[in-house]
Amino acid sequence: MDVSQILDDLVAEQQSLDDIVSPLRPDQWLLPTPSPGWTVADQLAHLAYFDGTAALAIVDPAAFDEAMKRLLGADPAGPSDALTLGAFRTMTPDELLAAWRANRVDLAAAGATLDDATRVAWYGPSMGAKSFLTARLMEAWAHGQDIVDTISMNGGSINGGSMNGGSMNGGSMTREPTDRLRHIAQLGFITRGWTYLNRGLDVPEVPVRVALTSPSGDTWNFGADTTSDATESIVGPAVDFCLVTTQRRHVDDTALVVTGSSARDWMEKAQLFAGPPTTGPPPTRNLR
Repeated sequence: MDVSQILDDLVAEQQSLDDIVSPLRPDQWLLPTPSPGWTVADQLAHLAYFDGTAALAIVDPAAFDEAMKRLLGADPAGPSDALTLGAFRTMTPDELLAAWRANRVDLAAAGATLDDATRVAWYGPSMGAKSFLTARLMEAWAHGQDIVDTISMNGGSINGGSMNGGSMNGGSMTREPTDRLRHIAQLGFITRGWTYLNRGLDVPEVPVRVALTSPSGDTWNFGADTTSDATESIVGPAVDFCLVTTQRRHVDDTALVVTGSSARDWMEKAQLFAGPPTTGPPPTRNLR
């Protein structure tokens, strides 16, 4: 895909999340989510903040660099929630939603100026335009998953009991996966090495074949193909691979079939996003 197609998918993913959060009751914005210390509102505030700085990074790299230095230099341990979320925590849900929407519009307009060869400054090394927009799509989907999980765990009902971006099923909120997940699946695959380097570990040399079933029923193959000598593999639904690599599910709570010790180790450590190494959720069921 070229950068314009990824931008279109980013905008669609953001709108899907908008359709989910728009009908929420005021009390649901205050529910605690799987991210410690973060409410549903904080999840959206995180997206609002970084969608805004992403737009700034594209249109005014110098201004972004100054803002990044202030943010990262405020605390040697890293930016606190007060710096990234503080202003949004004073907003009502309607104000927060409006702020996120405004920053999304700015990001979409800025993203439309990119081409495939553009590099964008970010927190750390610069990123190619396609990777940059893919990362924003991944964030929208992953933080959206936290919100969906939270509403589901707390009864699932919303204003009127229905929504456009998600659905109610037996009292739980669900979100239908789309083929936009291909961007996240590819990111999850190519960051296998990052998962280990980020932990100060050697990157395994054992090839792992990844074959994922897309929401539309196609097969997405990454890495060693089916005719190679690869003896290790990860096979199953693309949505499950995305949930594991974004650390929203433990591999044992998915339908992924993992063959080989290196493949298993990767799925237990997988981290496709930047930042210090973190550990995903423990399994709620034990298949081993």
